[in-house]
Amino acid sequence: MTGCFKGIITAMVTPFDDKGVNLKEFGRMIEYQIEGGADAVVVLGTTGEPATMTEEEKTETIEYAVKNFKGRIKIIVGTGSNDTKKAVAASIRAEKLGADGVLVVTPYYNKCTQEGLYLYYKAICDSVNLPVIAYNVPSRTAVNILPETCEKLADIPNMAGIKEASGNMAQVVETMRRIRGKLDLFSGEDFLNLPMLAIGGAGLISVTSNIAPALMKRMYDLVKSNKLDEANEVQDFLLPLEDACFYEVNPIPIKAAYNMLGFNAGVPRPPLTEMSEANKIRLLKEIERAGLKGV
Repeated sequence: MTGCFKGIITAMVTPFDDKGVNLKEFGRMIEYQIEGGADAVVVLGTTGEPATMTEEEKTETIEYAVKNFKGRIKIIVGTGSNDTKKAVAASIRAEKLGADGVLVVTPYYNKCTQEGLYLYYKAICDSVNLPVIAYNVPSRTAVNILPETCEKLADIPNMAGIKEASGNMAQVVETMRRIRGKLDLFSGEDFLNLPMLAIGGAGLISVTSNIAPALMKRMYDLVKSNKLDEANEVQDFLLPLEDACFYEVNPIPIKAAYNMLGFNAGVPRPPLTEMSEANKIRLLKEIERAGLKGV
């Protein structure tokens, strides 16, 4: 299945306060994405810290996004787990609550086989009618979806794409060769956004677009218009900012960046920590260099 999603898809942070999820601020952040030209948002992806959220918090966050923004921007919900039953249940919940699709990270910690990966995604796809995007990020999960497994997944009717964050461009190219015309490829590595688009990627599922959706959208539009020289200029401009957004483990820097733009993103939940003061200074310099303006 192809064509369900494209363009700039922002992996949203979840703003917390002392009462739980700050839904009002979450709404302001999604409005910022819409104003910047983003095509979709991911709610409860890795950047949203779902591992530290209660099931009630997850439900209210999905409900809020769908109720207030569905139809204006597509809502994709992160539903992956290291337990297939839990991933299935989370995906069913997302569908019942009105999500446009689900993003499903590979099972982490368990280190399953390629056959285990296939059966995991098949069980999830069989449980819902929503388009499903697989998320490959072996640096976090210790599991890598190989190109031949991606090709096999393409035969599942509602499997809609692969978010590739392996960082291995040779693997990405081979995956694209095997899934072209059958599944969509999404860049999950901001540093590799342009080359992944250039080989036929459908879009970006980005962390940096939290604070720079308009710049990301411009780069995407230039690539899709075959204006690669101009796209490279924008990407060259973006790279130092993208680097700054990963000075510390995601989402520590991007939450700090939102706060610098005038939002109230709060701080990450333990075991994550606030960004160091030294790195905040470096991050702020890049935000100012990029000319970003918040609210």
